Amino acid sequence: MRYLMNLVFKQITILLLMVVLAPALGVAQDTPQFEQLKQKFEDGLVFESDFIHEYNDTFTGDQQITEGRIWVGKEQYKMRSGESVMLVDGEISKVYDSTKNRVITSDYIEEEDDFAPSRMLQGVDDSYSVEEQSEENQTVIELTSDDPFSIFMSVSIFLNPSGIPTRIVAIDQVENELVTTFNEGSFIQKTPEIFQFQYPEDAEEIDLRHDS
Repeated sequence: MRYLMNLVFKQITILLLMVVLAPALGVAQDTPQFEQLKQKFEDGLVFESDFIHEYNDTFTGDQQITEGRIWVGKEQYKMRSGESVMLVDGEISKVYDSTKNRVITSDYIEEEDDFAPSRMLQGVDDSYSVEEQSEENQTVIELTSDDPFSIFMSVSIFLNPSGIPTRIVAIDQVENELVTTFNEGSFIQKTPEIFQFQYPEDAEEIDLRHDS
């Protein structure tokens, strides 16, 4: 379950990285919509949306589809898919797996998270070029890299006329395609309730922090 959710967060975290940590990219191009998007996270707003995530394996032809709802803040993110929930708040990671009715809590260590901004920056800092194009009723932010060690060869972030993300398309180094479509997304004020983690009282609790 955690692996499946991480596949989704692999793309969503790219949105976090490119927006919140954009200064590390050395963006010097004329990208006003990109800057406005970044500022919304800097101002403490939370992006909330329903989503459909597609992972298309070009080698096997397999397609994996996940649907749910996400909340993305500057330092926290949460995803709900069906009755399962994943929450990362910068210090701990919690996953409720509804199929096994259990909660797994562990220390969140960026160095051990393949999708953490610190790990991604190893191949993102100055290896990506950023361009912004205005098309009919949307803006497309294109990030491309020729670095073989970068996680993605290209990432495209699509914004509607209000500057709200509607879709992210990423191509990784083996040309697998990851597409996340956002439906009725919006930026909302952060409240304590957004990143609360709730699960059934009878769920089994596994705390891996005790093993560290």
